[in-house]
Amino acid sequence: MGRVTERRRVIRVRDGSVGARPDTLVVEEPLEIRLNGKPLAITMRTPGDDFALAAGFLVSEGVLASAAELANIVYCAGATDDGANTYNVVDVRLAPGVPVPDISLERNVYTSSSCGLCGKASLEAVRTTARWAPDSGPAVRLTPELLSTFPDRLRAAQRVFDRTGGLHAAALFAPDGELLDVREDVGRHNAVDKVVGRALQDDRLPLSSCVLMVSGRASFELAQKAVMAGIPALAAVSAPSSLAVDLAAETGLTLVGFLRGSSMNVYAGAHRLGLDEADTGS
Repeated sequence: MGRVTERRRVIRVRDGSVGARPDTLVVEEPLEIRLNGKPLAITMRTPGDDFALAAGFLVSEGVLASAAELANIVYCAGATDDGANTYNVVDVRLAPGVPVPDISLERNVYTSSSCGLCGKASLEAVRTTARWAPDSGPAVRLTPELLSTFPDRLRAAQRVFDRTGGLHAAALFAPDGELLDVREDVGRHNAVDKVVGRALQDDRLPLSSCVLMVSGRASFELAQKAVMAGIPALAAVSAPSSLAVDLAAETGLTLVGFLRGSSMNVYAGAHRLGLDEADTGS
């Protein structure tokens, strides 16, 4: 397995003084995801939780929805010319009878750490492939006061970020505020795939009683991943994109941005926070 961090020599300039010192950097390496032995996607990621990352990616692609649909995930030995295992190639095997979408076998997708949608940039694509609606489970109700505690708790759980300052994070919270899981990665979408993939491996999908909290902005691909996992609420410390807001409004996803302290913007699904735009005077 690759390391999560590496030490590198840097020249540090502080208040006019110059000196050399070691610095801790987050590792970024490619991960090739194969589906039933055929190349599907390459993503730049932080090594660790690779099987969960691959499983979560396939949830967002509409290929997997339950642990029963997953046969196994393995690292591919002999991934290099000399037969060595780089631990940068995983093969996902579907359970017998699980259909493999034709598009999955015909494309070789490159996914950078700042992107993650892989071509499905349309609201219609999400609507037609999502297995669950955000309201498919018990009604989730939150309060702004409880939601405002999530960013600090997410930040406190980012162990690798404390050493590197270079990782995004995603967390799942229960409606009562219990922190269920936290994953870190150099890519925002990878961090979400890791928490969703772990949930799939534990046979906990749909995540219809969870809130997804992310450390950065709420892009369309993150809203898409939330919808595909059956998550009813997505909160971010930064801004959402216009398409993320459109997707949230069309699917019933609660979308909160600029969640900082007691301040937040609710872009969709205000009913889950006990808010009604008609009562705000806006």
